[in-house]
Amino acid sequence: MAFDEAKAVESFWQARQRGEYFPRDWYDKLDIDQAYRIQLGLVARRVSAGERQIGWKVGLTAKAIQQQLGFHEPLFACVLQELPSGHIFAPASLIQPAFESELCMRLARDLRPCSDIATARAAVGQVHPALEIIENRGPIQQISLALADNGQQKTCILGGPTALPPELEQVGCTVRINGTTVGTGTGDAVLGNPLNSLVWLATKLAEYGRSLKAGEMVMTGSFVRQFLITPGDRVRVEFSGVGTVETSMSG
Repeated sequence: MAFDEAKAVESFWQARQRGEYFPRDWYDKLDIDQAYRIQLGLVARRVSAGERQIGWKVGLTAKAIQQQLGFHEPLFACVLQELPSGHIFAPASLIQPAFESELCMRLARDLRPCSDIATARAAVGQVHPALEIIENRGPIQQISLALADNGQQKTCILGGPTALPPELEQVGCTVRINGTTVGTGTGDAVLGNPLNSLVWLATKLAEYGRSLKAGEMVMTGSFVRQFLITPGDRVRVEFSGVGTVETSMSG
């Protein structure tokens, strides 16, 4: 049966109102293109209801995670909220949360589809140390449903802005939870260079009639694996030459 985009978006929207983010009736029934179209349709409804899209995220930038999930390119989703470093979450405000440690690029000019990081770099005004807060609202093995569910995006925590360092692939990342180092990584884990996320995203969005615009933010992908957040946790992530970002969850 032919895919009816409008009916699919309506079905997912109604399920969302019931608190069902991965509708069981849609398990194993969507391809990736259909999932993107549902995602964009749902975000349009959220914006019409009063939310505001402020940028984009690029996920699955690490080869190991792509291989683990059998998904062989990055994915995109929409960002509708940012919060300042130091934000404290109440446990009841999040659904099975986790975080990723990323650089967030703030665009100073529009970025059209391009094939080189020099063009992407020229479009970036500032970079922030950042955390992406995701929610595990359904089984990640249902990758198309996760994509339709806006890539499990919840919000982003941003540290203070700074100019782009010259060698992003060499930026080091140290992740600490409750004072204990739980992970380290470097920028080359993100498609070889976080600017490659912008290159990929600018080209991919064009397939859906979208583009990267001045003023938007782009979360470029995690330097290390995801980590869960539990009540009482204090998270601090340091990016060499960029800055520090923190968040916590009350006990």
